[in-house]
Amino acid sequence: MHIVVTNCNTTQEMTEEIVRGARAAAGPGTTVTGLTPAWGPESAEGWLDSYLSAAAVLDTLRTYEGPCDAVVMAGFGEHGREGARELLDVPVVDITEAAAHLACLLGRRYGVVTTLERSRGQIEDSLHAAGVAQNCAAVVGTGLGVLDLGDVQRTEEAFVTAAERAREAGAEVLVLGCAGMTGLQRAVGEKVDLPVVDGVAAAVKLAESLVSLGLTTSRVGSYARPLPKRRAWGADRG
Repeated sequence: MHIVVTNCNTTQEMTEEIVRGARAAAGPGTTVTGLTPAWGPESAEGWLDSYLSAAAVLDTLRTYEGPCDAVVMAGFGEHGREGARELLDVPVVDITEAAAHLACLLGRRYGVVTTLERSRGQIEDSLHAAGVAQNCAAVVGTGLGVLDLGDVQRTEEAFVTAAERAREAGAEVLVLGCAGMTGLQRAVGEKVDLPVVDGVAAAVKLAESLVSLGLTTSRVGSYARPLPKRRAWGADRG
């Protein structure tokens, strides 16, 4: 089985970290390929970045010619998953809804700990679109930018502080609200005394399950194939 994981930004180091987390979660016989968009934002933090990222990721997926049994979209709260489901014939699993669905199996209400507060609106909208917003107790920012997550000690301390706020709001389970946080649950799980769901790992396991069950996106209604028409993808693009 071959899973393709798409970073939502152009930072190659973050793609490599996400792929490490995906491979750690993958079962025997599953290989993982990471894709980094050739254009777009270096980090996705806001509506403008998110829409630009969505177009770049879709462009990356449409031109990818390697093996692929399923796609994991590793951008928490970022746009594009519905478009990818129209575009591709393989299952598409978004880390946002994957993490939320698994969190709902572990507790009645979950909280999302993310990067900057400005990302809350996008994440809340994404959870609502996925049908799991009613179980979300809070989306809490750490105050760290995506590119600040490389400072491990600072990230852990900020996460624990934000996790306490989410717990006070009623969260019984925590979700890592950024793909750049993948692997963090191992460091903070005991400190926060709550189950912590890593979206990248959750999406990989769900993608494997869909492939093993022979399931993929329905073509009836919402995710019907795109209408045939000319689409220009930007200067010098086919």
